[in-house]
Order: sequence, then structure tokens, then C-alpha cells
Amino acid sequence: MGWGLRRGHGRLIYAVLACATIGAALSMLVFATAGAETTTSHSAENSVGFGVVPFPDNTRHLDSGIAAPHDEAFPFFPSRASTAGRMLTPEMFDPPEVCGGCHIEIYAQWKGSMHSKAWTDPIYRAALNAISKATGGKADKFCMGCHTPVGVVSGEATPSGEGMSAVADRGVQCEVCHNISQSTGIGNGAYVLTPHLYGRPLKFGPFPDAISPYHDTAYSRLHTQSEFCGNCHDVTHPFNRLPIERTYTEWKDSPYAGMGVQCQDCHMKPVRGKATPFSKERERIYTHYFVGGNALVTEMLGSETHSKLAEDMLRSAALVEIFPPEALVAGRVNTVRVRVTNIGAGHKLPTGFPEGREMWLDFKVVNERGDVLYRLGSVKNGQTEEGTQSFKVVLGDKDGNVVELNVLEADRILYDTRIEPKGYKDVKYQFDLPPNFAGKVRLVAELNYWSFSQAFLDHLMGKEAPRARITKMTGAQATSSVVQAE
Repeated sequence: MGWGLRRGHGRLIYAVLACATIGAALSMLVFATAGAETTTSHSAENSVGFGVVPFPDNTRHLDSGIAAPHDEAFPFFPSRASTAGRMLTPEMFDPPEVCGGCHIEIYAQWKGSMHSKAWTDPIYRAALNAISKATGGKADKFCMGCHTPVGVVSGEATPSGEGMSAVADRGVQCEVCHNISQSTGIGNGAYVLTPHLYGRPLKFGPFPDAISPYHDTAYSRLHTQSEFCGNCHDVTHPFNRLPIERTYTEWKDSPYAGMGVQCQDCHMKPVRGKATPFSKERERIYTHYFVGGNALVTEMLGSETHSKLAEDMLRSAALVEIFPPEALVAGRVNTVRVRVTNIGAGHKLPTGFPEGREMWLDFKVVNERGDVLYRLGSVKNGQTEEGTQSFKVVLGDKDGNVVELNVLEADRILYDTRIEPKGYKDVKYQFDLPPNFAGKVRLVAELNYWSFSQAFLDHLMGKEAPRARITKMTGAQATSSVVQAE
């Protein structure tokens, strides 16, 4: 907590004292109305009291889109981020440790998450710098808008990170999400970031009756819906409108959306509890682990907890089944069908960063001594071998070449073999067995995933590249008898 004490010790001490004296603070709370109290300027240090601020419904029909150049609505082009026309500075944002003074458990869950490391993630930063160099900085704000929102809206973000304030280094933090008052659309960072909206600290969240001794509160329906996550978790090429990432849209087109299951229900799984030690107990408090599929970066940056949570989520996402024939035939070409079903992900499996995310089957035929008679799906030279059944999306440039890194070169989708929510794909494997083979064989199908291949990491980071982390998501086995050909 030393960082918080150095940068914002006054606010941190105030927050801790406010929590410690909650009984007295609650007796002084003023429930603001839509009138003059909501527009009166007060600081946390001299406020008489904080309360609930009425705020209009901030959800409406939101479409995917891109920012327009030379448009006042998009001051951070090509990012769609905006600030309701206000000039923002880093000093308007409290460090996360201040929030952690009261929201102790929520802060602990967030710390170490991919959101907390959105800016310091070394793989992202290497990719950002490479793309920035290749495009002459053309896409910098497009990439940074969802990785250091504070840095972008305060005008201090640079790919190198030089000269940026400490609070801008904290990625997607408390003061980002809970200062978003509305959205202008879906994707490309379409959030409207408004700290101190009415001249006082005002935080937006999922409860209409939340009160705090440190800030005003406002109920935000947007925060309870997938559209909030869609601010950043759809990515559209800012110049040619190619869909690069479509995590939100994949969910929107899924049965989960029809059933009312939101992103937050899986990635911020609600539990019974309290937002702070002194808050009322609620049936649904959203956890803030922000669990996804990236077990590598969380481990690299020191959070085994988040790395394990990522692997647990991956292992609950799919089902593998093997459908062998009644018997395999020696000396003939045999066909075995393997089915992979997306049973747990509310979006395509996998989703996200197209240049990296890959799921694949490793299929083997093994005799009774353990010898591998046939295999397809091993890793060779840092990538899945040719012919492997991979589930991923591949982007192409104007000449039809695969885009390896710089998404601004992409203008088409070459292919997309990923699996829809609650959907499945069947894969057929054909292999020979020796003519005189007798006995039984074991059919093994393992479903693997990595956020980045070793070849990608080596190409991007050279000697600094970490070791790729392969997660075995699930698998299946079956035993088949082998008969002689008639």
C-alpha cells in the first residue's frame, strides 16, 4: 500500500477514517435529490455527507461502430472513449488502494487480475510497441483506450509508458469502471468516463440503495448488463470496419443472451456477501476476479490465484466425445469421429485476441504396449503441427496473407473454426493400421489451449519471450478392438 500512501495519502487516510467511523458517518448521510445538491461541488475531505444521486437509465440501443476522425464526439480518435466534453487529469482519479480501504475483499480480488494488469502486461506492451512502430503511432489510442483508460483520457498515455502517472499504470481499475456514466455504443472503448460528474465524487454501480461515507452513489443499470463489458470486448478495425474481436456480439447471438445470462454472471460470479465490512448483506455481490482464459500472464505477473482460476474456467468450458466404429480393421484406412462441444462459454470457444488464442485437438492411437501408432495435434517448432484440428479465427491482409500481429493490416477473415455457444464440431481422423495388427488400441483425444503460441511469443519478444503455457482443457478415451480384413 506504499504507492497509495505516497500518491494519495490524504484521500487514503480519509477513506480509512471514514470506514472506521462508519456509524457516525452514516448518521450524517444526505440523500441527494435531482436538484441543487447534486451539482454542489464538494471534496471528500470537506463534505458534509454523501448519498444516493438519482440518475437516468443509461442503457439504450447500442450498436457496434467506430470513431470518426475530426469529430468532437471522439476526442481520442481512433478510440471511441469520451468524457462528456470535460477535460480530465490523473488527479481526478483515486488510486485503487483508496477504494480498498473500504472494499477490502473486492480490492484483493481485483489485484492480480488481467484487468489490474491490462497496462503492465508485458506481452500486450510488446505488441503495442510493435504495432505503434509499424503504423507510425496511427493506432496508439485505439489500442490504449481499453488498457489504460486513465492514461488516454488524461492525454498522458504513450506506448513506452514514459512520463505517465502512477494511477494511469493501474490498467482497468475501480476508478475506471465505476466512473463510467454511460456508453455511446459497443466496442472500441465506447465508454463515457466522468469522474466527479457533479463536482463531487460519484460512483456508478449495480445497487439503487448503496451509500458510502466517501462518495455519492448512483444506480447504473448499464453496470449489470453485458453491454458494459461490450465497451471494450468487441473490437472493430477503426478504418475499414473489419470485425477483429467479437466477444460481446458472440454472446448477444447466443442462447445465453436469450436466457438473460450476462457476462458478469460468469466472469464476475455473484456470491452472497457484502461490498464492505459495514455494508448490508446482499444475495448477489459481484466478485472482482474477472476470470478469463489467460493463465500465462497472470502467472507471469505473480498471481497464482488468478492463473488457477483461469485454468479452472477453461476446464469447464468444453466436452470431448469419441465415436469409434464397432471395430477397427487392420490393413485398412479407419475413420474415427471426435466431437467437441462448447458447454460452458457464453461466446465462441475460444474468443478474443485472434493472433494468439488457439484451442486444438491432440488425437492419438496407442497400442496395448503404449506405443503411439498415429498422432495428429502435437506442437512442433513452437506451433501446432500442420493438419492439426485447431479452433481459432485467422485474419488476412488485402493480398490474402495471414496477419501475424499487426491487426491494422487485416481487411478480411480467412477462416473461423471456433465453436458457437452450446454448439459442437465433429472432427474425423483417418489412419492406417498395420496389416497383421492384432489386439486392441486406445483412442485418446485431448483438447488443449494456449493464449499465445511459443512461435508467436518468440517472434514478438525474442529472448525476452516467456514459455507458452498449454492448458489441457478436457479429453476423452475409448478402447477399440482391431479385426483382420475379410
